[in-house]
Amino acid sequence: MDIRKDILWRVYLCFVCIMLIGFLVIGKAFLIQTVEGKYWRSKGDSLQKFVPIVAERGSIYSEDGSILSTSVPVYDVVIDFRVEGLHEKNGKRFSENIDSLCFYIDQLFDDSISADEYKQKLVQAYQEKEPYYVLKRKVNFEEYKQMREFPLIREGKYKSGFNFFQKDKRINPYGLMANRTIGLSRLDPQKNVGLEKSYDSVLRGTSGERLVRYVAGGYMPVEGGEFEPINGKDIITTLDTYIQDVAENALMKMLVTNNSIHGTVIVMETSTGKIKAIANLGIQEKDSTYSEDLNYGIGKSTEPGSIFKLATLLSLLDDKYVTINSMVDCEGGVKYFSGLRIKDSHLGTGVITVKDAFARSSNVAFAKLATQYYQDQPMKWWQHLDRFRLNKSTGIDIVASSGMPVIKSPNNKSWGKTTIPFMAHGYEELVTPLHMLMLYNAVANNGKMMKPYLVNSIRNYGIEVEKFEPTVLVDKIASDEALVQARECMKAVVDSAHGTAHKVMFDSAYSIAGKTGTAVSALNNKGYNKGNKIYQASFIGYFPAESPKYTMAVVIQNSKKSKRIYGADVSGTVFKEVSDKIYNHFLSKPNRKENITIDTALYSYIGLKNDAQKIFNTIGIAYQDSVFSSSTSIWRSINYKNNYAGLSEPAQISTVSNITPNVTGMGLKDAVYLLENKGLTTVVTGKGKVYSQSLKPGSNFSKGQKILLMLN
Repeated sequence: MDIRKDILWRVYLCFVCIMLIGFLVIGKAFLIQTVEGKYWRSKGDSLQKFVPIVAERGSIYSEDGSILSTSVPVYDVVIDFRVEGLHEKNGKRFSENIDSLCFYIDQLFDDSISADEYKQKLVQAYQEKEPYYVLKRKVNFEEYKQMREFPLIREGKYKSGFNFFQKDKRINPYGLMANRTIGLSRLDPQKNVGLEKSYDSVLRGTSGERLVRYVAGGYMPVEGGEFEPINGKDIITTLDTYIQDVAENALMKMLVTNNSIHGTVIVMETSTGKIKAIANLGIQEKDSTYSEDLNYGIGKSTEPGSIFKLATLLSLLDDKYVTINSMVDCEGGVKYFSGLRIKDSHLGTGVITVKDAFARSSNVAFAKLATQYYQDQPMKWWQHLDRFRLNKSTGIDIVASSGMPVIKSPNNKSWGKTTIPFMAHGYEELVTPLHMLMLYNAVANNGKMMKPYLVNSIRNYGIEVEKFEPTVLVDKIASDEALVQARECMKAVVDSAHGTAHKVMFDSAYSIAGKTGTAVSALNNKGYNKGNKIYQASFIGYFPAESPKYTMAVVIQNSKKSKRIYGADVSGTVFKEVSDKIYNHFLSKPNRKENITIDTALYSYIGLKNDAQKIFNTIGIAYQDSVFSSSTSIWRSINYKNNYAGLSEPAQISTVSNITPNVTGMGLKDAVYLLENKGLTTVVTGKGKVYSQSLKPGSNFSKGQKILLMLN
């Protein structure tokens, strides 16, 4: 009985202990789940995490295939001094490699930090077990490749602690070229500008993720826990690098020599609306240099001045109120409208034709005509401007928030008796150069107004996924009769002896049509009072006038220091330089008529016999080989004159194996073939035939010895 009680007592005790342990386990689990849950979940999350895999941003190309903007990898070099591999065996790996590592780092980077200073900083960070020590930022790819081979680093990140975090750096290989149009790419897409902003969603792609887990002092990827990024697509612009370069150089030259404030040049393909070039340069106050600080062609609205007279002329012609042969009295170049004076820059003009008034750019004439026919029906005048889209966004595929036009309507509170006469010659309205370029381009394009655009297509890994076609905004801005007369007036601006652009452009090898403009601007918003006036010079036109291929706008804001102020002298000069180069490069047809004459010059050459004979037989040149048939030489000295070639055995090519031959006059292929068959190692500089050689002909050489060949 006592034994039974003893056994039961032991069983009950065990049962109670088990129950207590069970309650403790349940209680602890409850505590962990509820009270301590957040803490332990954070601990677990810290052991593994998702890290982003940034997608590669697409590139921007010109129409001719040049890269305008692309991404290159740069690396931040970060060391985790907690990794166990650095502290094994009392830090033997670190201590054995630190000196040589710092030496190579000092040699690689051209900075003010010496090898000893690098060592001091790294040793201190090692002793403090810093988890995220930044050694270098923005290391380029070549530096990255070299660093991977340095002592300690080459043993891998789990033994060295070195991590290379890749980032993309956006570069423009052409520097300043179309910089504001191509745009800037920043970490915050909202701060991007240009095409980089407009097409950010296309260029950016979609980032991926990689799951990593903290193991042995470092994070390791978890198998199957990776979502690959989708790289961005490339965009192919309408820009042409040659035209862009020409436009920027011509604009820069004028701005610098004339002390101008800023300027823009826009070149448009007449039939399509493609923007082939857009140059924007503004002076910088800090150093008086010029850079692309604002897209003046698209993003800056100003009073256009006399280039707006084309809109007035088209309205009058389309309504058949006048023809270009109608007479108008310029009244000596001065007239008052409701107490406000309008004057011509060239006084003294009397009764002349509308065509001559346009060529001379008479402000009085166009103010009078617009007032005469539209003062009592202002909405009819405004409807023309609406059809010309001067009051609407241009629709171009680039962001330019400040480039909205301001065209008054008769319902506007500020509309008054002087509104029409002043608007008629380019004041009391704000438009961008691109707005005016679209109007001029429509006249050149037989009345069809094209939407300006900057992107041809979108490509993904070289395959075109979207193509942008030319878009017609207005089928006909005016009647054919009005357009023909307007084009004749624009031709007269250049061709007529009284035309404002005649002196600058009359001697062109091709025909140009266009209009000059010189608008008075207020200096620092101080009004138009005497002493505060500065001038905006413009010229917009197209060429060749009979069959337009390109339409161009040049608008330059002068300063008080500018010696030249008029549209023809300033912007017309830039237009002429750019159009000349475009015409010569793309449009001129060189005279292919050739008079075949016998070439009396003597040409000497050394080459392989079989090659020479094959060439002469192919192109039909008579030749004679004077070498005896018993000769085993494969080389020939060739003398060509009067369409006849004589072949002889070259004396300077030695058959002795260790004697340097004379390869002067040979082509590179033959020279390398001869020298390397003899056992020499060739080093080449230049292009063309061999001009000189570093080893003297006839001298002895050793196998593998280098010989430098200079080509010219």
